[in-house]
Amino acid sequence: MSAEVKQFQVDLRGVVDLLSRHIYSSPRVYLRELLQNARDAITARREVDGAGGRITITPFTDDSGDFVLRDDGIGLTATEVADLLATVGRSSKRDIFDMPRSDYLGQFGIGLLSCFMVADTIIIRSRSARGGASVEWTGSSDGTFQVVELDEELPIGTSVHLVPRFDADELLRPAAVRELATTFGEFLPVRVTIDTPAGEIDITHPAPFLASDPEQAVRYGRELLGASPLDVIELSEPATGTRGLAYVLPFAPPPGARQATRMYLGRMLLAERVDDVLPEWAFFVRAVMDSTGLAPTASRESLVEDAALERVREQLGAGIRRWVLELGLTEPHRLAQFVAVHEVGLKSLVRHDEELAAFITRWLTLETTHGTMRIGDLVDRFPHVRFAATVDEFRQVAGISPASEVLVNGGYLYDADLVRLLPELYPEVTVEKVDVAGELDRLDPPPLDDREAAVALESRAGGVLTASGCSVVVRSIDRPDLAGLYVADPEVLRSIDRRRTRGVTGSLWSGVLDRIDSSAAAARDDDLSARLCLNWSNRVVRALVRVQDDAVFDRTVQLLYIQALLAGHHPLSDADRALMTSALSDLVSLSAGIEGDAISFDSL
Repeated sequence: MSAEVKQFQVDLRGVVDLLSRHIYSSPRVYLRELLQNARDAITARREVDGAGGRITITPFTDDSGDFVLRDDGIGLTATEVADLLATVGRSSKRDIFDMPRSDYLGQFGIGLLSCFMVADTIIIRSRSARGGASVEWTGSSDGTFQVVELDEELPIGTSVHLVPRFDADELLRPAAVRELATTFGEFLPVRVTIDTPAGEIDITHPAPFLASDPEQAVRYGRELLGASPLDVIELSEPATGTRGLAYVLPFAPPPGARQATRMYLGRMLLAERVDDVLPEWAFFVRAVMDSTGLAPTASRESLVEDAALERVREQLGAGIRRWVLELGLTEPHRLAQFVAVHEVGLKSLVRHDEELAAFITRWLTLETTHGTMRIGDLVDRFPHVRFAATVDEFRQVAGISPASEVLVNGGYLYDADLVRLLPELYPEVTVEKVDVAGELDRLDPPPLDDREAAVALESRAGGVLTASGCSVVVRSIDRPDLAGLYVADPEVLRSIDRRRTRGVTGSLWSGVLDRIDSSAAAARDDDLSARLCLNWSNRVVRALVRVQDDAVFDRTVQLLYIQALLAGHHPLSDADRALMTSALSDLVSLSAGIEGDAISFDSL
């Protein structure tokens, strides 16, 4: 017994609902689909008799009663109408028109159904350039259709007639039609016009991003970005017929942002923002591209991720890399301008993108004890790079770092990660992370003959600063102009900042900060504290050993402590400011009554 073979029955209302809710982003695409079909028909006719090239749109008005789009393309016979328009999902247009893939835009046989999102009835009138009678196809949203041959002889081509639904008539009226036709079809290689009471309006014109006029290209980029681009990069991938321009942004987008591409297929707009045409690292450009070989998805609002798209992405990325490298060789000042604008974003991406890191890292800059340096210059001059992980540590260690070495400030966004990456990019470079305690241990103590005096100074000065929570050490630093450094472990600095914050916050936040301090205190060693490192090479520090008057000694040490805080960019608490004011006042009073050798405080 053989089973009976039956056809699936398609619920057209369900299909239209699927289109409007899950495939197309908006009913606005109805005009794009009609323009695509008309352009395909014109392309097919040119293969037959060389004629065709005009699309005319008559918007809906209360007087006209319907919306009409006409083309002078190849047209359809009665058989073709039934075959092409009645089979939902069949990609038969290519076979009927015998068109090469690169010459047509529509693929999925569902484009016309998008019109049911704005109308309940679609009427198509057509006459084929291959001969035959004129035909009329009428389709309804309930899933029925009929085809009749007409006695009248229509012009070769096709016209689509739509009577708008009550909730969609605005999309078929003149203002919306002009805006949609311009958005989707302004660069089509056929003439598109709109009928108005005042006459025809031409919509199409040459694509400025495909033109050879540099001024026109820059003007288009200025309209696209809202500002003049830093530069314009020509991009192409001939195998897929993909070409266009990438505009270098004159402003920095948010870190990690991916600049989307305005994409055209056969000069018909695919989407304003397609995010997979360029490599992810090319966030600093906004591209406008046209292609005849890339495949759109069913919605024709994005691209199919296939081998062709992967090749395009690789080739366009190579073009952007060449621009960077050539700019570095021929116009390094312009490359420096580019890096200055996009440096944070570039630093963010090179940590994870080997391709980008390989060619852009040497142009990025870092703050060092030798000033701001490009990484290329840094690794050329210093095979061993030392870095501090935070800004506070850098400020503390920079004051005692030998001039023959380099110290990098890794406290800014992404800089520490970037420094750690250097040995991978430059195998001859080594990297070392430094901390305050380790650097303090590297410092030489005072000479042996002075050791006893220095130890006594540490003890006496430390007693003065006990109330400030700061101990004192004496070391020899090869900078005679430097009297002292305030050094502390990062956790100590955070604890100090919390204590100062408590003084200016309410009870709620004070309680939170108290609990944080309690937890931090339990987790760290008891001997961890802030220290004032006095420089034995400084004459004021050595003179302190000879000061017998406790008041003068105490006030001088307090001022050295305040000076070290300010030099290290540490904020002063209310107690610190009060200490500075009283110390200065007392020293002025004491100095007025001292005879003989008075201490000079010029270097304080």
